[in-house]
Amino acid sequence: MITKALLARLEAKPGKEQEVETFLKGALPLVQDEKGTIHWFAIKFGTSTFGIFDTFSGEEGQQAHLSGAVAKALMDQAPNLFSTPPDIALLDVFAVK
Repeated sequence: MITKALLARLEAKPGKEQEVETFLKGALPLVQDEKGTIHWFAIKFGTSTFGIFDTFSGEEGQQAHLSGAVAKALMDQAPNLFSTPPDIALLDVFAVK
């Protein structure tokens, strides 16, 4: 049962939009190794605004993801790729279809 989620909004620096998209596509294999991550979506809100949406069965999986390889790579690349720090919201999920 999904009870937790994350939504990260990422604003690419001008001219870095393709690099952000490539970075997010390259993160997929890292997330596939995370047992606690049920769903992981790399999304695009607009020309320069990207995001990551993840779901978890509980707080343990959510916290493991936040301290995992993708989160580390995201924070390492943030100064190079993003115009503002990633905006990460920890969410409680109360209904799923």
